[in-house]
Amino acid sequence: MTAWQDRPQVSAAYLNPAMVATVLAAAAAGYRTERQRTMIWPLAFVVAPLVLHRSTRQALPRSTTTHLASWVSRNALLHTGFAARARALTPTVREGLRFGLRHGVLTVEAGGLSGAVGRSRDPELRQLLRSAQLVGRWLAKADQPGTAFAILGVEP
Repeated sequence: MTAWQDRPQVSAAYLNPAMVATVLAAAAAGYRTERQRTMIWPLAFVVAPLVLHRSTRQALPRSTTTHLASWVSRNALLHTGFAARARALTPTVREGLRFGLRHGVLTVEAGGLSGAVGRSRDPELRQLLRSAQLVGRWLAKADQPGTAFAILGVEP
C-alpha cells in the first residue's frame, strides 16, 4: 500500500480503511437482511468496486428486482472495466477488512462477515451506504456466491 502522505487526497478520503470497512459493513447488513445469514468474505472484493466507483454506483438499479445478469448486460461499458477495478481495489479492501475487524465495524460469524452501521447526516455518505446495502441484498439473491463472481467476470 502507498503511504498515506503519498496518496492523492481524493483517494485518501474515499478509499481510507474506515470508509471501506463502513461500506462493507453496510453491504454485510444488507446481505443478512436478504439471506438471514452472514455474507461470505470474498464478496467484499465485489462490493467495493460496485459501490466505491462513482459511475458504477450511479448506474446501480433502484431495487434488487433487477437481476445482476440483466444489469451487467445493460451496463456493458462499466462491466468491461470491472475486473481491473476489482483487482486494483484488492489491497484497499484488505486494508478495510483488517481495519473493520480490528475496530469492531465488521465481525466474523459462522465463517462470514457481519456488520452494522449507524445513520449519517452527510447526504453523500448516506447515499454510499444505501448503495452498499442494496448491493449486499442484491448479491444475496444470487443462488450461489460463485454466480455473482461469474456474472461479473472475476474469481474469488
